[in-house]
Amino acid sequence: MRKTIRHQAIFGITGRSGSGKTHLLARLLPALRARGLKVSTIKHTHHTIDIDKPGKDSFVHREAGTSEVMLATPDRWVLQHTQPDAPFTLPDLLARMAPVDLILIEGFHATVPACLEVYRPSVGKAPLFGVQSNIIAVATDTPEAVPTPLAALDLNDTEALAAFILERTVHIPLG
Repeated sequence: MRKTIRHQAIFGITGRSGSGKTHLLARLLPALRARGLKVSTIKHTHHTIDIDKPGKDSFVHREAGTSEVMLATPDRWVLQHTQPDAPFTLPDLLARMAPVDLILIEGFHATVPACLEVYRPSVGKAPLFGVQSNIIAVATDTPEAVPTPLAALDLNDTEALAAFILERTVHIPLG
């Protein structure tokens, strides 16, 4: 029997801290949904977070050694997966997500095949487009700061950015 390999459409949004990645995503999601698309996101952070609190049952489960604990409410669920021996990879996370039309990925900038960098020179941080070959365009409020041949897109034109992303999504195989 032949195994069916599922493909998932993805696209990355990258940029330095404070550049406006999350703000752009918050504008893109309604624009993409208005086009009839089902969209999910992955947000990568280098910071340690914990949605659990000491004394809560799910915290007790995790501290006792469970590999995963799911917290379910009437309208939402969260799956906490503990993997102390190896870092999570983007393909690991994508394989766990439900199939949708598009997954936008904020972060994981080095491993997403195609990214749009949000770049604002006023933030005072060096751009990533000079050191990362997977950045295919830059959303900016200062187009003259972007070297050719990269496309410099208007950071404030949400519809044009959504169209650009949809034209350039990458479909990757998931095990």
